[in-house]
Amino acid sequence: MKEKIALDLFKSGLNCAQAVLTTFSEDLHLDSGIAKSVSIGFGGGMGRLQETCGAVTGSFMVLGIYNCQKYADNKIRKDHTYSMIQSFSDRFVSLHGTINCKRLLNCDLKTEKGQRFAKENNLFETICEKCITDSITILEDLMKE
Repeated sequence: MKEKIALDLFKSGLNCAQAVLTTFSEDLHLDSGIAKSVSIGFGGGMGRLQETCGAVTGSFMVLGIYNCQKYADNKIRKDHTYSMIQSFSDRFVSLHGTINCKRLLNCDLKTEKGQRFAKENNLFETICEKCITDSITILEDLMKE
């Protein structure tokens, strides 16, 4: 269910980070407008710098908020968040080989040529959507543990 919500958000024009964080906003008692605002700069591997995948950074935000709501002590919050981020990253890398956006897409989104290549080759549908749905699945698994 959450996978469909996230994909619908992504297809409606939200970036990958926005789609992931906004999908969990209700569960996290986070205003969806704030979720969209705080995550807007993280799409395209953070402002199209193509570093860490936006679906991944959106997931890291989810884990941070989740743990801040679960634990009162900041050290415990950080420890649990860091541990869950490391587990998330391990699982994502096992599926995709990397968390790096540029390696995932194999094109440069900072250029018109790269953006055109991504669109013409349906990379947003074939790669980004898979990264989003896998991120949702991993998050749900981690939050159940």
